[in-house]
Amino acid sequence: PPPPRPTFRPTKAEASSKGSNPSRVNQQSPFPSTRPPAPANWSDLVSTCRPKIRTALAESIVPFWWRAIDGQQGGVFTCWNNAGTRLLSRDKFTWSQGRFAWLWSRLADATTGGLLPGNADRFLAQAEKTVRFLEAHARLDDGRCAFLLSEDGQVKEAVPGQGPAPSIYADCFVVMGFAEFARVRRDAAALDFAWRLFGHIEQRLAAGGFPTHPAPVPPGHRSHAVTMIHLNMTLVLRAACEFLGDARAERARERAHAAAKEIFDVFLLPGGRIAELVPVDGARDDTLLARHVNPGHALEGLWMLLSVAAREGRAGWLARATEAVRYALAVGWDATHGGLLHFVDREGGAPAGRAGDSVYENGVRIGWDKKLWWVHSEALFASLLCHRLTGDAAARTWFERVFEYTFRVFPQQDPAVGEWIQIRDRHGVPVESVVALPVKDPYHIARNLILGLELLSTPHPPLLP
Repeated sequence: PPPPRPTFRPTKAEASSKGSNPSRVNQQSPFPSTRPPAPANWSDLVSTCRPKIRTALAESIVPFWWRAIDGQQGGVFTCWNNAGTRLLSRDKFTWSQGRFAWLWSRLADATTGGLLPGNADRFLAQAEKTVRFLEAHARLDDGRCAFLLSEDGQVKEAVPGQGPAPSIYADCFVVMGFAEFARVRRDAAALDFAWRLFGHIEQRLAAGGFPTHPAPVPPGHRSHAVTMIHLNMTLVLRAACEFLGDARAERARERAHAAAKEIFDVFLLPGGRIAELVPVDGARDDTLLARHVNPGHALEGLWMLLSVAAREGRAGWLARATEAVRYALAVGWDATHGGLLHFVDREGGAPAGRAGDSVYENGVRIGWDKKLWWVHSEALFASLLCHRLTGDAAARTWFERVFEYTFRVFPQQDPAVGEWIQIRDRHGVPVESVVALPVKDPYHIARNLILGLELLSTPHPPLLP
């Protein structure tokens, strides 16, 4: 018999206050009423790129992560070396587990729709084990999420002296994992859990002072990354609410609009540059923090902005986002060796400007010339979606260029291992180092390839993450 569904108990603080059951509304369409026609020669991209993406997912990436799951406790083991040949630790970062819940739920949906081979029930059962594991172990009594857990769910301190919850990002990925599971499983209890945690995150964002390990936001700056992940959460929540006919879909839509507007108003500067950090006082424009560009984060946020702009019919937003896609790809591209650099100066090349000795600045200086898996996967989907929605020829050219480089450089060549060798030096040679967390995460590559496969497999663009 199937296992009982999770109860998703509230925290002690939540249990002390009375909640209300949201009214249900008729299921809403997740797509806009007006859909842009496919650009000229779109079918060429479908015939050339779709089979490669499908094969990469079905024969390399998904099989690797099936071998990495914890079939007993739930969740997935992610602490692999760069090549994916050695498991270095059985600890579980909550950040990664939330992402895995999102991914395995989305894969269940993809197999149901025939986009990928596999057993949807098997994917969903493992996704459920993961959300059960997180529900049982990840959330602390004060409402925050622990950052690091042992194999069996014991809370650990990832950063000495910073306690069990050094990053609000972990909470955000748990929200997205639960919300996507709720959408695919049609599970109202999981959606309620996601909304409760989302409400707690919004309270912390409003109060300020929240930690963002592994990239602490330098004092006196506003962070594009924080607003972007806020936008990402609202898009996943909106999709779940729309599919479940939950009245909170409108609340999620409003939050998504507000987050998108903040990026357009604050971080997207004239000329198309998305500033990763904006000085609060506006007076430190010559610093490394103010000048540097993070092409991967810019492009990740831009496909979300494109989605919101298209759904809301905002031609001005679409035009600005298209300009920004072109800028991020052009300024981030390594003209000598190919591929996208991790960090660059706003005028191209190595990051420049007055710099201090903060963790963030040191990370930019040390890692600027790396070629990373997640940057290229975000560039693939952002450029593809931009071309599909606007017909922009430059976006298509960039997609084809990034596609060629990415599929030539990153995939693990040993079919017995699979996945990608995700961290490369400027020449594309594998480097055994840590970026953000000491993990090989089941997220950016698979997520963007799935989104790209969805986009290439339907006559109408799916505009949801």
